[in-house]
Amino acid sequence: MATSGRSGQRIEPSFGGDEDDDDDFRVEASDRVTASRKPSRAKSSGNSRKKKTTAKRGSGGRRRSGGGGLIGLVRTLFYWCIVLGIWGAMGVGGLVLYYGARMPSAESWSIPERPPNVKILAVSGDVIANRGTTGGEALSLENMSPYIPQAVIAIEDRRFYSHFGIDPLGLARAMLTNVTTGRMVQGGSTLTQQLAKNLFLSPERTLERKVQEVLLAFWLEQKYSKDQILAMYLNRVFFGSNAYGVEAASRRYFNKSARDVNLGEAALLAGLLKAPSRLSPARDPKAAEERAQVVLGAMREEGYITDSEIKTAMSQTPTKAKSYWSGAEHYVADMVMDQLPGMIGEIKEDLIIDTTIDLNLEKKAEEVISATLNADGKKLDASQAALVSIDGTGAIRALVGGKDYAESQFDRASKAKRQPGSAFKPFVYAAALEIGRTPMSIRNDGPVRIGNWTPENYDQKYRGEVTIADALANSLNTIAAQLVMEVGPQNVVKVAHRLGIDSEMQANASIALGTSEVSLVELTSAYAPFMNGGFKATPHVIRRISKADGTVLYENTYDNPPRVLDPAIVSEMNQMMVRVLTKGTGKKAQMKGWEAAGKTGTTQSFRDALFVGYTSNLTTGVWFGNDDGKSMKKVTGGGLPAKAWHDYMMAAHEGLSPSPLFGTTGVQPVFDEGAGSPPGDLMSGDPEAFPDAPVGVDGAVSVGQRPIDQGGDQWGGQSSDQGNGGLVPPADVGETTGTTRRTTLFDILTGG
Repeated sequence: MATSGRSGQRIEPSFGGDEDDDDDFRVEASDRVTASRKPSRAKSSGNSRKKKTTAKRGSGGRRRSGGGGLIGLVRTLFYWCIVLGIWGAMGVGGLVLYYGARMPSAESWSIPERPPNVKILAVSGDVIANRGTTGGEALSLENMSPYIPQAVIAIEDRRFYSHFGIDPLGLARAMLTNVTTGRMVQGGSTLTQQLAKNLFLSPERTLERKVQEVLLAFWLEQKYSKDQILAMYLNRVFFGSNAYGVEAASRRYFNKSARDVNLGEAALLAGLLKAPSRLSPARDPKAAEERAQVVLGAMREEGYITDSEIKTAMSQTPTKAKSYWSGAEHYVADMVMDQLPGMIGEIKEDLIIDTTIDLNLEKKAEEVISATLNADGKKLDASQAALVSIDGTGAIRALVGGKDYAESQFDRASKAKRQPGSAFKPFVYAAALEIGRTPMSIRNDGPVRIGNWTPENYDQKYRGEVTIADALANSLNTIAAQLVMEVGPQNVVKVAHRLGIDSEMQANASIALGTSEVSLVELTSAYAPFMNGGFKATPHVIRRISKADGTVLYENTYDNPPRVLDPAIVSEMNQMMVRVLTKGTGKKAQMKGWEAAGKTGTTQSFRDALFVGYTSNLTTGVWFGNDDGKSMKKVTGGGLPAKAWHDYMMAAHEGLSPSPLFGTTGVQPVFDEGAGSPPGDLMSGDPEAFPDAPVGVDGAVSVGQRPIDQGGDQWGGQSSDQGNGGLVPPADVGETTGTTRRTTLFDILTGG
């Protein structure tokens, strides 16, 4: 029990006191418990101290509480970041495991074979074209221009040589850029990821594909070196305009190999990777050039090039690519690809095709055709032309299938079949020589009726008695028709087939004027026996087919051709066809310093005009016309075709020593007995033995009738000659000298 006392006495605390005693105690951490019974002033002073002390304590307490709250917030955030990071990692790991489990075993992964490429070479070894799914061969980094990998790395993956398949920094930068701009400006995929996507995955944008892309990128980085990955990427990536790989793109846009690409061109190629179709210089040259300048800036930032090099690159002429491959050599490449399956079957690996094409001649041929059409085509309504040039073995040295391959890929030299007109007459004359006629045999140029067919000359004039040689030189239709009747149409067809015409021909009298359709390639090759001394010249463009390792799969066997004409016949034919150029319808084809021979041809209503001729080195055929069969403005074989033939052949023979044609020197003319009268058994008999000719071909008109077009056009369209005012279908223009006395077939047979 506590005792009470006066001031100064010690008071022991009581733990069982009343509640009112609480006011008399002040408890602090360092104070002893004491009782205070002081006057009211003292008490008031104590209350004042109490308030100050309480205020100080409250202030200090708030400061301590505020500091602990900020640190606690940071600690809380840090804690939850760790928690969420762990859960996120677990989630990502789960996704990786899940989608990875859906992929084939890594042990079975392998780089897919690159689609086979067909490299087509000229006789010089220069590349004509690459064909196949990719459109170009694969090149190693060492073989391509060093600017190409530098440009691609600078604009697509600057840390390519330092990352491990994915680039976190590049991904973060791309995400930040895209967020700040509000649109997709940059991609975060590395070149390795892009290669993985191109090799193994579909282009769809899904989480599964992205996870698989990353896994495959890791695998590629582990299995291959950086240079190998970069080379695979550059040889497979799409560059627009159906070009896959740098070689295909370089040839597509610059018409050169990726080995020879300069800085500006490399920058343009690298710039295409962002949007190959949209930025293609074939579609938008301006956009392609602007993107190339961005690439140049990136290359400078990476230290690959200097400011002076950028100035040089920017001063170069911007690339202007056509919407399609350009160049006549692509007609040749298409021909090669058409023939390959029949020679070796399915193409399963890279091939090298050695052709017979001389690129110099090919370029000269293309230039001549283009120049002739540009100069005179429009005013003469001639929109297309074709040329084929072969040597004595049948090897095609040059082929132009049309005015511009970029505008039309149809090959008019090998695929189009047209009536040759009078260009077919040499086969008629050769057949006549084989049964004993000679160049000096005499025939009467006068009206002739064969069944219901009455052929006339182009100028509708007659010259009376002429030699066979003069008749051929002046392309007299009446004489050709008579010779067909003497020889027999079937025998003429046999001679034409023997010399090289493969197309089916109708054995009727009108074959004298070239009414059966043939291609320019086969017609030209059938002239070659006249040039080479009588041997068949099978047209061919492929010399050898090899694998990339040099294994030969095919080699042509045209080295020992069969003889198809007697040398004496060849000699006589050459003598006659030389006169076509010196005195006849082919004067515009004469070659200064060279002996040349040939024959003009013009078909109904000036639809087709041809000249086929040869020297001792080359046989060349030229055709002018329109794809729809529309008539030209009086263009004959002795006009545009003969002029183009001359221009090409003069360029092709530049620098060569002239040599005479086979059998044209030291030969005396031979006259046959009874040359003025054809054998009666061939000209008499049932007229129905020889079917009526198509009306109006090369001067063929029905007696007493206006010219009628019964042929239509060979492209399946309707005739374009309706309402032409009755134009007489042309033959070749002949000289009008000599007698014009009209002599009928009855007069010939009866001697009247």
